[in-house]
Amino acid sequence: MSLSAPARLALLGCGAAAAALLQAAEPGPATWAFEPARDRFEPSALLDLRPLNEDLAGQSGFVRTDGQGGFLRGDGQPIRFWAVNTDLARRAPVAERPLWGPGGEDLAHHARFLAKRGVNMVRLHRQISPDLQANPDAALTDIDEAERDAIWRTVAAMRQEGIYTTLSPYWAVPMKFAQRWGIQGGHEQSALGLLFFDEQLQEAYRSWLRRLLTEKNPYTGVPLAQDPSLAILQLQNEDSLLFWTVDGIRGAQREALERRFTDFVRHRHGSLPAALLAWRAHGVHRDHLLQGRLALLSVWELTQPAASEGPARRLADQTEFLARTMHDFNRRTVDFLRQELGVQSLVNAGNWKTASAERLADVERWSYTPGEVDAVNHYFSDLHQGPYGGWAIVAGDRFTDESALRAPWRLPVNLRQTLGRPIMVTESSWVPPNSHGAEAPFLIAAYTSLTGVAGYHWFAIGQDAWATPRSANGYLPSLQKWTFGSPDILGSFPAAALAYRRGDIRRGQPVLMDERPLSSLWQRDPVSLPEQPGFDPNRDEASRQALAAARQGPVPPETFLVGPVQVAFGAGQARVTMADLSRFIGPQRVRANTGELVLDHHRGVATIDTARTQGVAAHFAQAREHRLSVLGVRSDNDFGALMAVSLDGQPLASSGRVLLQYATRSRPTGWQDRPATLRLEGGATVQGREVVSFGQAPWRVVQPQVEVSLRNPGLRRATALDMNGMPLAEVPVQRNADGLRLRFPAGSMYVVLR
Repeated sequence: MSLSAPARLALLGCGAAAAALLQAAEPGPATWAFEPARDRFEPSALLDLRPLNEDLAGQSGFVRTDGQGGFLRGDGQPIRFWAVNTDLARRAPVAERPLWGPGGEDLAHHARFLAKRGVNMVRLHRQISPDLQANPDAALTDIDEAERDAIWRTVAAMRQEGIYTTLSPYWAVPMKFAQRWGIQGGHEQSALGLLFFDEQLQEAYRSWLRRLLTEKNPYTGVPLAQDPSLAILQLQNEDSLLFWTVDGIRGAQREALERRFTDFVRHRHGSLPAALLAWRAHGVHRDHLLQGRLALLSVWELTQPAASEGPARRLADQTEFLARTMHDFNRRTVDFLRQELGVQSLVNAGNWKTASAERLADVERWSYTPGEVDAVNHYFSDLHQGPYGGWAIVAGDRFTDESALRAPWRLPVNLRQTLGRPIMVTESSWVPPNSHGAEAPFLIAAYTSLTGVAGYHWFAIGQDAWATPRSANGYLPSLQKWTFGSPDILGSFPAAALAYRRGDIRRGQPVLMDERPLSSLWQRDPVSLPEQPGFDPNRDEASRQALAAARQGPVPPETFLVGPVQVAFGAGQARVTMADLSRFIGPQRVRANTGELVLDHHRGVATIDTARTQGVAAHFAQAREHRLSVLGVRSDNDFGALMAVSLDGQPLASSGRVLLQYATRSRPTGWQDRPATLRLEGGATVQGREVVSFGQAPWRVVQPQVEVSLRNPGLRRATALDMNGMPLAEVPVQRNADGLRLRFPAGSMYVVLR
């Protein structure tokens, strides 16, 4: 049943009666149609986080690191980034795809919309190499001018709303070669791995960067190299010589890389015979000794323990060679940016994972050290089986539907942080068809704050406001998959972004310090607490192994939920220092060492209890009622997340303005799924769901069934807001000497107490 706006208004404040009416009219939980009006950014809005941002991004100078894993604005003020990936400018030329309907680009509206909801950074994941489809005669050194224009326009629009930019201008996956360019290895090869060592491609790459960064942005009058709103430049996206794709480098490129390896080995050991003696002739049958060229062993061998001393030495040499090849490319590129182009933005060298989180991830992270910032792309994603499972949802797809509240060791912000260096998650989200997005902003705000992760970029949005349910590509009848623009996630931004950016949740004390000499990296010594590698449906096999690996190892993965886990490279000897975890990790729950966060993964409940921010995210069927120091919550929903955040910066117990934010599940209208069995590799099975119908616009949001109390005697009234922060109606409250109590109104996600 879809309610009109007047009908929804009539139900506001009616609580149980409204829920009962809706429940009787449709199967399953009562829902409301998510059809917000276009935001006019009226000054009478009671919720607008634009003042958190600077008037103009970068007005005080370039963003810098603070030497302790965080960022500083140009004026020295600490800054954390609540960030998103946006494709709006890129998608404008294809806005008329049949299943998308009429579209359009309004970057100014988009920037203001994001700023109002707490965003202060966007990431532009672009491809500036030549577009051979649009320009078949392009030279290898030509830049894609349409992509550059989209970058320039977006940077200009965002800086006006105090939003900084992370720029990712190159990805090997979509890189295409023209035959006439004469690239070594031929024009049909994949570009994965080549940028690290192919000098012809590197020369072209530097040409693209020069034209992107030093030519004047016509929309600002300032080249990007001199624009402080460009906070971070990523050298490349999702590529590594330590990932499985390195084995795909074949032919002439493989030979070229092996010749480099041979030179490295000859320099290291003095001669090839000396190297073979040290290696106990390991791998000779695969070498090309008559050609004076040593073979690179498969990356799988780097993920395994060596059987004896000889093989161990060879594998260590190969690991060091691959790491230094990437490190040297990163160092030379940073020098080029700084010395030749005058770029002052911070640099992130890469953001990818490796073939072994246990043995190679620290090696990868060390290769990033020529830049100032570390990064990783890591999604909360589960199994999704279907003909287009990597990018679209269609009827008949089968999926598992995990909640991070019940598997917190899979949180994408559980990261090993290089001592003193900021780390960011540059792509992430709770990926549909997962239905637990309402927990995501709550958990990200909580645990990035605790561990000191310096920024988190939600992926992705291609509409200038909310992402309405629509086709994945505009042609296939389907539902888009890679979006955070739904009511449960994007609608949960304001309270979470405010709490995170303002520092309401304290950073914990380090719980594990892993000191590693470089020799330990080359020897691929397994770490006691690896990062969970994540599950990428586009790159990983449809196996449960990648999802289960996180719970293995000598140190419990719940350690990441206690406090920061840090790594120091270049130590004199290997040493792991760990706090006493017995006070924080129990069989069913984990408590942060600040005492502010508790996560009960047995019942699926997380709580935040700080002076200015408190909240509960829960599978409420397991635990209906929760009492924190100021906030009380009782819910009859099966799942949801409630946050109470002071809007005036005062403690919740005495604040004069408090935001209550409540998110539950949302699905497209007509969505249906049913229980199903998923078959895995090797014949194993797992229980999940099958998509019966992927639905259509609009979203339908489960009605709130939650009572909230706040121990603040100064608060007198409650006002329900629409999705633009505008007042809708007064909500009845019950007051007593300690504070007030209310039932969250139907058809709303926000209530402001005053």
